[in-house]
Amino acid sequence: MLIDWNNFTPWTALAGGALIGVASAIFVLFNGRIAGITGILGGLLRPKLRDIGWRLAFIIGLIVAPFTWLLFAPLPAIQIDASNTLLAVAGLIVGIGTRYGSGCTSGHGVCGISRLSPRSIIATVAFMTTGVITVYVVRHLLGA
Repeated sequence: MLIDWNNFTPWTALAGGALIGVASAIFVLFNGRIAGITGILGGLLRPKLRDIGWRLAFIIGLIVAPFTWLLFAPLPAIQIDASNTLLAVAGLIVGIGTRYGSGCTSGHGVCGISRLSPRSIIATVAFMTTGVITVYVVRHLLGA
């Protein structure tokens, strides 16, 4: 593995990670809920009257955040080297995985591990292991 030292951004990455951690802690402290995106979005698909407001605010915040960033700096360039079909299949697989894993990487990886949840630790190890194996197979065995 090679590090692109010209584009290496440890301080912004550290700041971003710290913001995610602080926001997740504030969310659980004031709302008593885990900041897992699939759980928040899933709750909107089968809404309860008192649950709709904060869930909508969270999702709207995710959508508005990049536009707010544009007020201060340009968004980084995005390059996707995959077909729309492959992206759709990958999204479907991730969606199925979040259902089987009872949550997503943000819920398990950020919030669950910080609470020392055994289920979240196992789920995150499974996510990461599957990711490493997938990258190895796609890049080294299939040559894509």
